[in-house]
Amino acid sequence: MRQQLTQNQQKVLDYLKQQVKDTGIPPSLRTAAAELDISHAAVAQTLKSLEDKSYIRREGRYSRTLYILEDTGEIDAAQRQKQIPVIGRITAGLPMYAQQEWGGSLVLDASVYPGQNLFALKIQGHSMKNAGILDQDLAICEPRQYARDREIVVALIHHEEATVKRFFLLPDGIELRPENPDFTPQIYGFDEVLIQGKVIGIVRGPQGMEG
Repeated sequence: MRQQLTQNQQKVLDYLKQQVKDTGIPPSLRTAAAELDISHAAVAQTLKSLEDKSYIRREGRYSRTLYILEDTGEIDAAQRQKQIPVIGRITAGLPMYAQQEWGGSLVLDASVYPGQNLFALKIQGHSMKNAGILDQDLAICEPRQYARDREIVVALIHHEEATVKRFFLLPDGIELRPENPDFTPQIYGFDEVLIQGKVIGIVRGPQGMEG
């Protein structure tokens, strides 16, 4: 059982919870001090006490990133969610023009997808179905400018056509291989392909979309 909080500690914790609920992120020490009308040092000391009593968890002593913990010690449900942009569309089949446009947003569990600057792409076509990537799926992507053999990547071809394929490095070029025998692997020169990201997960269909 966690230790009881003092009145001031409870006040700061309630303030943190409200800020996270309203904005999705905890406030800076300077902002918290101003809004609570206490000193910067008092905020820092209270945060340390809250952490010692297992009400919050911080990534580092001076990091703004902190997590509010539930009674079980798990991160509060509100902070386990993160919103990522859905960027245009990607064709899993014949590449189509890579439109860098906002296509809505997707809410994810941050404990499952902890990476930074993630984005999602809507799949069109069936060329990756044997890898479990189906038409209309949302591919969760980690931004990358490199790839390792056999990774499933988002590749920009000739600087204008984007596609999702399995990556293979060849002695004289790059192979982008579909996961469907009805489609043919394509070979490109090193200067014809720009890696945009690695596919790290799939959300089936439009669930979780917010326009």
